[in-house]
Amino acid sequence: MGKGDRKTRRGKTYRGSYGNSRAHSLQPAVAGAKATVTKPVAAKKAAPKKKSA
Repeated sequence: MGKGDRKTRRGKTYRGSYGNSRAHSLQPAVAGAKATVTKPVAAKKAAPKKKSA
């Protein structure tokens, strides 16, 4: 078990691959923590039309 072992975390890190022993987790690290939610940006109102003389 070392760098050449494809089934261990160290081997996955060495090879630069991912799998069960080195998975990508998009989940929050703390159990029960909520993911951050960003508010959508409010749309700008159109400028009033200029009156022509």
